[in-house]
Amino acid sequence: MIIAEIAQAHDGSLGTAHAYIDALAETGVDAVKFQTHISAAESSVHEPFRVKFSRQDATRLDYWKRMEFSINQWKDLKAHCDEKGLEFISSPFSNLAVDWLEEVGVKRYKIGSGEVSNFLLLDKIAKTGKPVVLSSGMSSWEELDAAIHFLQGFGNELSILQCTTAYPTQPEQWGLNVIQELKSRYRIPVGFSDHSGNIHACLAAAALGAEIFEFHVVFDKRQFGPDTLASITIDQTKELVNGIHQIQKSLTSPIVKSDIGAFEGLKQIFEKSLAINQTLKKGEILSVDNLEAKKPKGYGIPAKDFQQVLGKRLKRDLNQWEFLNWEDLELE
Repeated sequence: MIIAEIAQAHDGSLGTAHAYIDALAETGVDAVKFQTHISAAESSVHEPFRVKFSRQDATRLDYWKRMEFSINQWKDLKAHCDEKGLEFISSPFSNLAVDWLEEVGVKRYKIGSGEVSNFLLLDKIAKTGKPVVLSSGMSSWEELDAAIHFLQGFGNELSILQCTTAYPTQPEQWGLNVIQELKSRYRIPVGFSDHSGNIHACLAAAALGAEIFEFHVVFDKRQFGPDTLASITIDQTKELVNGIHQIQKSLTSPIVKSDIGAFEGLKQIFEKSLAINQTLKKGEILSVDNLEAKKPKGYGIPAKDFQQVLGKRLKRDLNQWEFLNWEDLELE
């Protein structure tokens, strides 16, 4: 599953949010993901600004207020996704947001890494009975163990994403090794949530067997937004989707190196036979300095057998570039 996360890239503009849906529908992603923030239920004036990035928001709470959509607007965004053949996903950050998303009609829930220890929210989500995708971004193994154990008690379909909460993540922070660790530890589908700002991390994760991919998108890397540096563009999204599909096709199409029947014709063209690189007289003894290998295969002694002709005496005169065969040699 390939999920393009719009998150806050709409900057509070409903029209921009819809424009993202239209643009992403042309990229081949399976789903688009928003974040459902209801400021009064989620935050307070005491929440510190993670990064003081906005000239128009005095507090973090003011920012969340500006990011809000009404429940009817969320329903309209969901309907737009349906029209475009995209799954609508939105991460809730309050129990009230779960109520709204249930009314909107989501198929699954993505839990942000900051909510892994929020068992009140996990309980609310799990009781919907819907699939849950859990991000591991800022959690220890102990915290993940506790969350997974808690969620598994409800019987929901469960998957987990390797994620590093850094914007943008540097290559040494991607944590690709964790993909296999998560697979062996939990025995559930494992994916990769990317904040690198390029397509390389997800492609590497695909090669390592990730099954779910999530990444932030923007129209332009120069636009305003807290996640812009950690996002890829719409055009990059098309390239990434194509790359993931090709890698997954490769992983499910193993090559058997012992079966080379399909290459017999090519081997006849490209493999070589031994030849003489200078005119030689009958009776001369061959050295490596007398030999060349020429295409095609089958017109002389195979090039791989050159050591077997060294020190052998010629039975006849040979012209320069003439192929060398066993009958030309005194073999005794």
